[in-house]
Amino acid sequence: MRFAYLGPQGTFTEAALRSLPEADGAEHIPYATVPAALDALRRGEVDSAVVALENSVEGSVPTTLDELATGEPLQIVGEVQLPVSFALLVRPGTRYADIKTVASHPHAQPQCRRWLDAHVPDAEWRAATSNAEAAQLVADGHYDAALAGSFAAARYGLSVLAEDIHDVADAVTRFVVLSRPSVPPARTGMDKTTVVAFLGEDHPGALLEILNEFAIRGINLTLIQSRPTGAGLGSYLFWMDFEGHVADARVGEALMGLRRICADVRFIGSYPRADRVRPEIRRGTHDADFTEAAAWLTAIRAGHS
Repeated sequence: MRFAYLGPQGTFTEAALRSLPEADGAEHIPYATVPAALDALRRGEVDSAVVALENSVEGSVPTTLDELATGEPLQIVGEVQLPVSFALLVRPGTRYADIKTVASHPHAQPQCRRWLDAHVPDAEWRAATSNAEAAQLVADGHYDAALAGSFAAARYGLSVLAEDIHDVADAVTRFVVLSRPSVPPARTGMDKTTVVAFLGEDHPGALLEILNEFAIRGINLTLIQSRPTGAGLGSYLFWMDFEGHVADARVGEALMGLRRICADVRFIGSYPRADRVRPEIRRGTHDADFTEAAAWLTAIRAGHS
């Protein structure tokens, strides 16, 4: 197995990848950007890819959402939730007073803004494609400090000036495991499904129509995010994560309902939830309830009351 991930070595994405049992003993290949990692999967250079999708502080990662919503189709087959805490990495001998620039991934800086203001108030922030790249840039002398995982310090010959940096405690980043389109992983009863719905036309109640397909079937949405399609102002798609598996009757009926009312629906995947939470299924929305209702309708159509 070959896994692509956002590099260079020492990123939180690599840490998420290493937590996967199936990645043990596999080849881990770093790529400079999320699109590069996903394109490598599309071309068949790797068998799977791991990328960040959502952060509990900063929200969704737009690059990942847009790539999966509108790029050549890929499929989510798993997810990882990784607690994230940053360290301030510097070249050996650097003091707080020496720090004039701090580099990090754009999602890291807002999670540590108040800490940076309190400890290095005169330092300017610089963007990097990943926190590990920020550490590499510090090691090469381009910047004075980097926000990254403390595990990246040894890899780049840096010192940890401060650990456990955050403005909000218990921050978590959600990573997804991707493959080329295939049969979804088997239903576990603790699953999540992701789809992208494209509005056919913008009209009053358009979003409500979409949400009703889930509400009337007792399906709980865990994430909904609107993104522009690129076709012009007012043209949007909706990224939605929700409880359940495509093999569940209630999910299947909701997807058929979306297909009827939307211009297009892209299935992104059904996969086991990282938190292993089993959803509460409302009365009337179990698979057996749909089977019984279908049998009742069949009987009526056959002339039996």
